[in-house]
Amino acid sequence: MKLSRHKITTATWQAAKHFGGTIEPSLIVLHDTASRLDEGSAATYLANNGAKVSVHFVVERDGSLIQQVATNRRANHAGRSDYHGQTGCNGFSIGIEIVNPGRMTAAGHGFARSWFKETFNVETFHIHEVTTDEHGHGWWMDYTPEQIATVTALCTALFAGIPTLTDIRTHWYVSPGRKTDTNPLFPLEAIRAKVLGRDDPADLAAEEQSSRRQGQQLVQIATRGSRLNMRRWPSFNPNVIAAIPDGTAVPVIREGIFAGRPWMRVLWGGQEGWIVADYTAELTKPT
Repeated sequence: MKLSRHKITTATWQAAKHFGGTIEPSLIVLHDTASRLDEGSAATYLANNGAKVSVHFVVERDGSLIQQVATNRRANHAGRSDYHGQTGCNGFSIGIEIVNPGRMTAAGHGFARSWFKETFNVETFHIHEVTTDEHGHGWWMDYTPEQIATVTALCTALFAGIPTLTDIRTHWYVSPGRKTDTNPLFPLEAIRAKVLGRDDPADLAAEEQSSRRQGQQLVQIATRGSRLNMRRWPSFNPNVIAAIPDGTAVPVIREGIFAGRPWMRVLWGGQEGWIVADYTAELTKPT
């Protein structure tokens, strides 16, 4: 595969032992290896391990690229996962592992400690203390410019060559609460914007799979006192944009069935978002 960025040319092939049948990938899932930084360490493990984990590509710290599974074959990289109502992301995604130690803890005197007990100089490795809702608290190592360039070039090449691809996400996005990779320093949205170069595919998919509300345009939030999350997409992935108080009347714009559950696109607080229809009640039209 020809890539177009500076020193990146072709991917080295290192076949993985554990992979499955044919897939038509629609999603790219980005991961951290949560491993040592030694070149080849993570790739060697991912090629053959007792946990039967595998991945399509590994990106080293220097930006070099290793392919281990063909892009039309299933790799065991995402585990228990969900993407906008589609479960089991291994069956429709390409996995890219980026060499990074993952969450670390403070080790004192300008050092951070990884889960495998190796310590890293905070300044030398550009490590930052960050807390987010998706990741929790931790010390995180930044990605190298070479890694970001390779991931961007790889995703661009994959989208150019595989017409079924529609989106790029992270492991924590498809496995919320279970995974934290990629870490908070990864510039996901910048890469998505550069590679996709169009409207958000999740918004487009929701538009296509829903219809305009017919009849009564108002519903009331019915949650017995609690607030109802309003989400950017009709999915339980991490995408909450607001919480609507119980009893609030909101106008319905669109509605549809996603993963077997009815959702409504509503307007509240000056923005549009999706709510689970099960937690609403129809309002009686005034006479």
